[in-house]
Amino acid sequence: MHIEVDGCRLYVDVVGSGLVAQGPAMVERPVVFILHGGPGFDHSTVKPAFDPLADVAQLVYYDHRGQGRSDASTPDAWNLDQWADDLRGLVDALGIEKPIVHGISFGGFVAQSYASRHPDRLHKLILASTVARVDMRLVYEAFERFGGERARAAAECFWTAPTGESAIEYATTCLPLYHQRQPDPNVARRAIVKLEVISHFSGPKGEHHSFDFREALSRLRCPTLVTAGELDPITPIEAVRELADCIPEEHRHFEVFAGCGHGVHHDDPRAFELMKAFIQG
Repeated sequence: MHIEVDGCRLYVDVVGSGLVAQGPAMVERPVVFILHGGPGFDHSTVKPAFDPLADVAQLVYYDHRGQGRSDASTPDAWNLDQWADDLRGLVDALGIEKPIVHGISFGGFVAQSYASRHPDRLHKLILASTVARVDMRLVYEAFERFGGERARAAAECFWTAPTGESAIEYATTCLPLYHQRQPDPNVARRAIVKLEVISHFSGPKGEHHSFDFREALSRLRCPTLVTAGELDPITPIEAVRELADCIPEEHRHFEVFAGCGHGVHHDDPRAFELMKAFIQG
């Protein structure tokens, strides 16, 4: 379905029941908004991967403005402030009073922006394999550590000048390093890729290289789960630790998964049990 938010139709899909029958009552379940990674990809990269969470919550998947099946809008609206405001508009349109926001990778950037701009409509926050700011030095070093000089060169070329050619080399050389258990290849085949959004956000002058949520994270006042893989080259463990350290200790739950890469749920199914417990807690 499409839901219009601030003049843009966002593609939305819902998995799981919001109300479940328990004896004589209908019991309301938490609602979790799943923010996909990228930029320039779509929610098919996280669905059905996160469907196990529907055991305990209703899941709202959607495509960010300019991506997937949502309206393209215009490049001046492809930024973290607008993407965060889009989520607020979606939350309000659906009438969700206590949303739980789950952001993975680039989706985590949007989730942090949302937490900063709309703390009044945030019940819990899950930040998976994401960072408060991008330090490309750490990224390039991680790719070299896990994939050698060719991987570092491919990463530097792509993130310096994302083009069709550099994207192919990056996909061939770097993407296999993201996970320890290689994901279903059909996930990449069915994804809608918008290279123009990648270039806009992640090019040399893009917001990818300038955002910084460290100070905003220090103001968080909701329970926040942070997950990270020790073998993640694109959001290196050192950078995720920096993010976690910014969150007030009383609100922070930080879990590092040994032997896991980007998106720990790919490599260790126990991540879902951790997330379920956090959602229900």
